[in-house]
Amino acid sequence: MKLYLLKTALLALACATLPTVAGKPNAGMRDYSVINPHQGDTAIQEIVTWDGHSLFVNGTRVLILSGEFHPFRLPVPSLWLDVFQKVRALGFNTVSFYVDWALLEGNPGEFTAEGVFALEPFFEAAQKAGLWLIARPGPYINAEASGGGYPGWLQRVRGLLRTVAPDYLAVTDNYMANVCKKIAKAQITNGGPIILFQPENEYTWANDYIPFPDGAYMEYVMKQALDAGVVVPFISNDAAPLGHNAPGTGVGEVDIYGHDGYPLGFDCSNPTVWPADGLPTDWRALHLQQSPSTPYSINEFQAGSFDPWGGPGFEQCSQLVNQEFERVFYKNNFAAGVSILNLYMIFGGTNWGNLGHPGGYTSYDYGSVIKEDRTIAREKYSELKLEANFLMVSPGYLTATPAVNATHAYSDNADIIITPLLGNNTADGSFFVVRHTDYTSLASTQYRVTLPTSQGDMVIPQTNHSLTLSGRDSKVMVTDYDVQGIKLLYSTADVFTHQSLANGEKVLILYAGLNEFNEFAVKQSGSSFKVVEGGKRLSRFGSSPILGWQTSTERTTVQVGDLTVYLLDRNSAYKYWVTDVVGSQSKVIVNGPYLVRSVALNGSEISIQADFNVSTPVEIIGAPSGTKAVRINGKQTPFESSDQSLTMNITLSPQPINLPDLTTLGWKSVDSLPEVQLSYDDSAWTVADQTYTNNTYFPLRTTVSTYAADYGFNTGTLIYRGHFNATGSETSFNLYVQGGQGFASSVFLDGALLASWTGNGSAASNQETYLIPPGTLEPGTPHIFTVIVDNMGHDEQSVGVDYMKAPRGVLGWRLYSDTKATSTPVTWKLTGNLHGLAYIDKARGPLNEGGLFAERMGYHLPAAPLPSSSSSALPTSPLDGIPHPGVAFYAASFNLSLPADEWDIPLAFAFPGALSSANPNPFRLQLFVNGWQFGRLSSNIGPEWVFPVPEGILNYNGENWVGISLWALSEGGAKVPAMELRTTSVPIWTGRQKVVLVESPAWKEREGAY
Repeated sequence: MKLYLLKTALLALACATLPTVAGKPNAGMRDYSVINPHQGDTAIQEIVTWDGHSLFVNGTRVLILSGEFHPFRLPVPSLWLDVFQKVRALGFNTVSFYVDWALLEGNPGEFTAEGVFALEPFFEAAQKAGLWLIARPGPYINAEASGGGYPGWLQRVRGLLRTVAPDYLAVTDNYMANVCKKIAKAQITNGGPIILFQPENEYTWANDYIPFPDGAYMEYVMKQALDAGVVVPFISNDAAPLGHNAPGTGVGEVDIYGHDGYPLGFDCSNPTVWPADGLPTDWRALHLQQSPSTPYSINEFQAGSFDPWGGPGFEQCSQLVNQEFERVFYKNNFAAGVSILNLYMIFGGTNWGNLGHPGGYTSYDYGSVIKEDRTIAREKYSELKLEANFLMVSPGYLTATPAVNATHAYSDNADIIITPLLGNNTADGSFFVVRHTDYTSLASTQYRVTLPTSQGDMVIPQTNHSLTLSGRDSKVMVTDYDVQGIKLLYSTADVFTHQSLANGEKVLILYAGLNEFNEFAVKQSGSSFKVVEGGKRLSRFGSSPILGWQTSTERTTVQVGDLTVYLLDRNSAYKYWVTDVVGSQSKVIVNGPYLVRSVALNGSEISIQADFNVSTPVEIIGAPSGTKAVRINGKQTPFESSDQSLTMNITLSPQPINLPDLTTLGWKSVDSLPEVQLSYDDSAWTVADQTYTNNTYFPLRTTVSTYAADYGFNTGTLIYRGHFNATGSETSFNLYVQGGQGFASSVFLDGALLASWTGNGSAASNQETYLIPPGTLEPGTPHIFTVIVDNMGHDEQSVGVDYMKAPRGVLGWRLYSDTKATSTPVTWKLTGNLHGLAYIDKARGPLNEGGLFAERMGYHLPAAPLPSSSSSALPTSPLDGIPHPGVAFYAASFNLSLPADEWDIPLAFAFPGALSSANPNPFRLQLFVNGWQFGRLSSNIGPEWVFPVPEGILNYNGENWVGISLWALSEGGAKVPAMELRTTSVPIWTGRQKVVLVESPAWKEREGAY
């Protein structure tokens, strides 16, 4: 994902009608004797192949509908299946995933992927859910992750990153060899779920780096994968449709070219504003020009937005990329003939443990269809389900020929424009994507269409004077469309699905917006309609029956021969789930639940795993007629049977959810910034004595380096102590610090606060002159500056400029006498996470801890024995806070006893009022839960004050440990105005698998802690 908006209009090229490409599948030919992976005569696998229309898997033409999900943003492996099942329930068949190098090689040369970082359970869960995977290990991933996934220690590599610099390539070898070996074992060729591999990520723009794109660099990355045994096709994701590394461009070619698209950008502050030029209309033409021999692939398309520090929050990002966006923009992609589509993100998750980049806060909800707390209570989830299910039952879509441009030729109203995808013959059917000419229009527009059919051009509708397109909407009309052997001559209503069900019944479900008029016709001479349920107006056209109807909330069921047609309004259609029957090729349709995970037939018993958030009637359409028992989530459920379905009522009786009152816990506290005291012993600290730096992005401006990465500190809070002997003439201190966007810093002299930089949503650094109170520095006396810097993570990387190497910590300093610089030397010591690169906590990984005293001592870990408070009589509760500038750490334990085996109960820690302008004293807060850092709060920036924490990190039936570090940035100190543990949704009766607690090692004394 990128942090910039592509203006595709600037890329418009004169593309006349260009030929489509068909033919037999490419068998993935590669020759190991050369680096270039897609040249040569030796087929290295024949399971995943392709032509100019789509992929083939085991010889079957397939559409790839994929959603992005990063396992490292949900560190509870037993919940991965839960997310996968929600993706599968959408009708999707694939998930794309990044791997974050920084989490797997925190110390150079030490690759470890165990516990929550293990990839094998992720692969297994995907396969269990029936999903394929697209692997994207980098080495660079972007992903709004710290450093774009690069370990912080890459700041010490002199060579230009993402180039053929030998020292850079050398340090990628260990990671790529290990991670690609794991990916290779999980390929479909080895019985696993991985079908595509993406080398590098958005290798698209270079800041004056020549040559670009550097084919030799891409070849090197691809050869790393080849050498590890990766044989599935290589696919790219150009950040814009520019044709980089496409087949036929020379060295560095991938097998299948693809690009990304974020047409609305990332302005969540204005979620209703769609820019006039935002809808891509030239992508089909560009594809035919750049890579006509490969399937049209959009490997990241906007499904939400990131949100920066100080942003409006992810609910507004969800509104920006809402169900209307999906109807218009996704169907516009379908109009361009996309057959490999990956939506970024399908589930965002959490930037726990400092893994995020400086431009974002703890939540990575992204406004996705599956929320950070894994709930799906967003209309956009349901809309996406309708569109995905339609495409999955429309094989003719994959071979239809999309027009290069939309046209007014099919409509009688210039305000309506249509893009045809014409079938090669009437057996294949055709598709017509209808939208407003002004795609931002909010109007309700009346129109008629004239569509080509096997019975000639037909003016539609036949039974009413017009159709209606309401506001930001788009429709896909079909002609000569195959429905289980029966042909729809046309339909103006959208198809949700059609199936031959487990009981042999053939069904078609059509839907439309409420109160819209729609019409469909069946190409079957002599057939007639029989209304089984509800009542709609009937009419006939020649020998083909036509049905026109006004959509209402009342369902109408019509029988046409042996086909049952359900006519629904869109909101009612949202409640229907098309579900595979486990162990068979058949399906059933379930109407009613919040989610349907799986259906199994055991003799005469049907068993359903499903989720419910309210009491509701349930209907099972297509269950075998001999069904004698129904079990839902293992419980036998009474039902009634009719010719069409089984019906039952689900009544929820949730148990009371008793959550502890955080304000009454037995809190303990400890001073977590004792370093400000003159008496503090920093003899174990690292001396900043390196007279050079390998950091090529920011050359030294001082006699020694104080860059944190030069001493192995790459994550979390940084603390410096500057020792000097005063001459008595010093009157001010100039300090240059950098922590990334949204950072803060505090500067103390001999324990007294000089000032704090409280930060904002955009500034990454701060240079400031601090006045020294008169009389403070007597000649010949020793003094100490203490500087605390909030490291927000490393910047993401470009090509040609090493933004990732922007150093963190103290960058420069100078004591002044009035306006004249003095020669008073300052000797610096610094610390970050305990032992730096040789990080202590292997279970939680290299990024979870920073340099605060409480973190170095491990007091954030369960059962830590916090020492008694210092003589400053620090209050023991975060509600009482810290009365002076500095950092206090608070910890307490509590028990939970929740019915988690049957109920999904999403929980979050909340700090109401923390962002209120009525709070005069700004503060920063870190939240630790059972040792895992799951929240960073900035009271003066925001926007986040509610922090979801998943079950598995939280022990829902046992003891939990919560820690809070509170950094007071002003003289008035700070306190937490309120805090609570709350539910983020109603309890959900669930059919998911049991959640397993992750390994969360408790406190033990740390060797060498200081």
